[in-house]
Amino acid sequence: MRVSEPREIAPGVFLLTAGVGPMASNLYLLRSGPSWLLVDTGWAGSVEAVRRAVERLLGPDAKPVAIALTHIHPDHSGGAGALSRLWQVPVYVHPAELPMAAGKYLPEFSMPLDRWITAPLMRLLPARRRRGIEAAGDISDVVRPLGPRGELPGMPGWVAVSAPGHTPGHVAYWRSSDRVLITGDAVVTVNLNSLPGILLGTPDLAGPPRYTTWNWKTAMESIASLANLGPALLAPGHGQPLGMAVTPRLRGLAAGRRRQRKRLGQRAGAPKAAWERLVGLLAKRGLQQ
Repeated sequence: MRVSEPREIAPGVFLLTAGVGPMASNLYLLRSGPSWLLVDTGWAGSVEAVRRAVERLLGPDAKPVAIALTHIHPDHSGGAGALSRLWQVPVYVHPAELPMAAGKYLPEFSMPLDRWITAPLMRLLPARRRRGIEAAGDISDVVRPLGPRGELPGMPGWVAVSAPGHTPGHVAYWRSSDRVLITGDAVVTVNLNSLPGILLGTPDLAGPPRYTTWNWKTAMESIASLANLGPALLAPGHGQPLGMAVTPRLRGLAAGRRRQRKRLGQRAGAPKAAWERLVGLLAKRGLQQ
């Protein structure tokens, strides 16, 4: 898988993109003095390309002090196990994300794509093949919980801030000195809930993809929380960095969602109820477990 050349988007913040098109995934190399840290790792197929890109930037045989994940989804954590073992460095996640580290399907952590497609297909596979797939995604031997204050090893000034919803333990990474915010999938700059976004990659500030989101209501609340930080540069998990009117646009995104719910006469639990009705309908048609 192709990985772009590192591009510095803020002092000591380098963007790499794994893959091409709207579904390409961003990862970031952070620098503080002599220390480096990798945020997210891209897909499993991007491991060798990521390693080469890091060495081009840091020098032969160089490695980050650690890997920090925004969340455990294959487009962001797929290469974490292999890179961690290669570099012999730990992988940090929010404690609420730890149950997902074993690579197994957990109903309480699932999202629509899991329930509609992934879990039913996995059940069709022979047990040995299923165990092999789970083992390939298992990073429980290298994963560690982030500290109670969200501190990142070797990265003074950077902290993890809770941004759950897309997954239960999703975090963003925040540097208050210049208000840089790495958002993972909590906020992206290509709308993966729209056909123009999915097919063309049309730029648009948006929340996470619904079909891979654990709790949509919580995800929308996290957008409002991130807006309250007052970021000046938004570095997303998908799409290009945003450096113009970031805070008011984030507030507008969060407020727009709230206004839409009010306009439609929805209560706070209605989005979840709507999804449950849709899932029930699909179940009757044999598309749900």
